[in-house]
Amino acid sequence: MTKKKGLSKEDITTWNNYIKNPNDISDKEKNSEKTNFNKSRFIYDLHGYTLAEANLRVEELIFNCMEKNYKEILLITGKGIHSNTEKNVFVSKDLSKLKHSVPNYINTHNELSKCVISINDAKKEDGGEGAIIIKLRKL
Repeated sequence: MTKKKGLSKEDITTWNNYIKNPNDISDKEKNSEKTNFNKSRFIYDLHGYTLAEANLRVEELIFNCMEKNYKEILLITGKGIHSNTEKNVFVSKDLSKLKHSVPNYINTHNELSKCVISINDAKKEDGGEGAIIIKLRKL
């Protein structure tokens, strides 16, 4: 495959028009916040996050939800079936997956663990094996 050397004026115009209104790209954070109809439960999807990114995001979510008086957070973690960690013998098959590693991160983080009452698997209608529910303490 050879790399195209220059862009045509038509390509540039098409690209400039697209970036003004990229209607086929969704903002994950904006969309997840829109879906929170239940004030007592905050819902957030962690699909696509690395382990480090997910842990930082969960930390932010817990503190923000505490401030906004949410009672619980429904975290959609996925089941980890697309994870490639099984190829690396130095990585834990379970703890490398968000479903297992996020609760471990919360439980080992002093400030976060003080905010949380419990972390449980979600009911089937809430995502089942691919989600967890974090119940928060009141301030």
